[in-house]
Amino acid sequence: MSETGSDETVPPDVEIARNASRRPIEEVAGDLGLDETDLDRRGDGIAKLSWDAIHRELDAPSDGNLVLVTAMTPTRRGAGKTVTTVGLGQALSQRGESSVVAIREPSQGPVFGIKGGAAGGGYSQVLPMEEINLHFTGDIHAVTAAHNLIAAMIDAERTHDNDLDIEPDSVAWNRALDVNDRALREVVVGLGGKVNGPPREDSFLITAASELMAVLCLATDIADLKERIGRIIVAYDTDGDPITVRDLDCVGAVTALLKDALRPNLVQTMEGTPAFVHGGPFANIATGTNSILADQLGLRLGEYLVTEAGFGADLGAEKFVNIVSREGVAPDVAVVVATVDALEKHGEAMVERQQRTHDSGDGAGPPADDHLATVRAGCANLDHHVDNLRAMGIPVVVAVNRFPDDTDEEIQAVLDHYEVRDVPAAVSTMHRDGGEGGLELAAYVQQAATSGTASLDPSYDLSMDIDEKIRAVATQVYGADDVEFTPQARADIENLTDLGLDDVPVCLSKTPASLSDDPDEAGVPYGWELTVRELYPSAGAGFVVALTGDVLTMPGLSADPAAVDIEVDDDGSVHGLF
Repeated sequence: MSETGSDETVPPDVEIARNASRRPIEEVAGDLGLDETDLDRRGDGIAKLSWDAIHRELDAPSDGNLVLVTAMTPTRRGAGKTVTTVGLGQALSQRGESSVVAIREPSQGPVFGIKGGAAGGGYSQVLPMEEINLHFTGDIHAVTAAHNLIAAMIDAERTHDNDLDIEPDSVAWNRALDVNDRALREVVVGLGGKVNGPPREDSFLITAASELMAVLCLATDIADLKERIGRIIVAYDTDGDPITVRDLDCVGAVTALLKDALRPNLVQTMEGTPAFVHGGPFANIATGTNSILADQLGLRLGEYLVTEAGFGADLGAEKFVNIVSREGVAPDVAVVVATVDALEKHGEAMVERQQRTHDSGDGAGPPADDHLATVRAGCANLDHHVDNLRAMGIPVVVAVNRFPDDTDEEIQAVLDHYEVRDVPAAVSTMHRDGGEGGLELAAYVQQAATSGTASLDPSYDLSMDIDEKIRAVATQVYGADDVEFTPQARADIENLTDLGLDDVPVCLSKTPASLSDDPDEAGVPYGWELTVRELYPSAGAGFVVALTGDVLTMPGLSADPAAVDIEVDDDGSVHGLF
């Protein structure tokens, strides 16, 4: 299922992908100034870059323009960020620019669970789509193996003398699997007698939620990878002091499992534009972006790097600015994807609030009782994201991702709104038309990216206290009045400060369905406080995670999972995959 809904004029994604004419991967690499010796082929149309090529390119200056694709607060229908990212890369290529696309690798959990991949869709997808959505180059499997090696080392340490004095109830490192399986959320390990180790409660998370995935996507070379792996906190001893992977003496072994996964994967889009598909961290408890190594290479190999950040701009773009950009990759322009579907949802909430205000005698009443007025009212949510990004020093272009059932009047209402606001806005039909459907958007993006007006201004300084960093994001980005910290959160902040982790970025975990911490609050909520209930270290990745609600790190399968529709012919052809 594509992010942009069904369109009878567009064949299924898999049919489009199979009928596409792919260029040899060596030819795609040639567009970037790479040759065959720079590639480690991993199948038809897939290659990893060699370390020689990576080191050579990283020594070159970074002259490219970074285009960050994000979105307004989305609905369940999706905004179409990946379609926009891929299609925009194609549109820039059509305009004669050297462009590179960079997106995350799909997790097999959603692929088999919710009938959706992460390779784009329609005529704006990356190829080979089937391989990318399945095993691909094995990067995610490598993270799974490395994560579980650490888990095994912890239990082995406890079984054999426990010289590290691990407190059983303090083990913070669980096990990982790249599949949706709710039965593994809470488990007990070590049953069956002493030979199987001391029994204890444990749990599984999906591999994309592993801190190792976040580490992989922020590491810039093998040495940096080893350093980050070594400082991951996996447990505490009976005195409350942290125990790290370095203490388990398995940094080398874990690195050995991840060394090839660290190298970015090169593929191509439907129209032959080079694309890096690499890494896949959660967009809530981590950065929700592809690897920084892919970004750094793309900025050196092309004139434009088009990448995306998960969820809406309040989560994905905020984390990109406050966490990822501190590693040296700052956006030159942000594209905020909007849909009529999302504008309607948020507009209904805004109209309802205005009606309540009017009924109480405090306002001038709701807008006119018509559908277009609701769409216009929904622009308040989109405006919130646009204004946030501008406040962060990033020029903004709005992309109205047109769905098949959108009307001309609805689309024009959005364009008119941003013409008045003097914000560049263009209609995108890149799902249906490929790069051609984004040529106007690409022109606006080029103009903004080369304007020289970008001057990144993060939401907080790293020297600020942890609670003040969180308060800055909550008030400046989300629009909260203030932040309430539970007693547990206050204790966690004190512990993190004692650990020396008070000078790192904060990664706030919040519902993507609302600007607030209440998923049912659409539009632009006001008069509310963000509640932070718990914090924990992600020391290897280099940030602190703050939880504002329950976070599900191991999804479950639905009553009708996508897996039931997938079949394989005797010749190996896969059917039922999107």
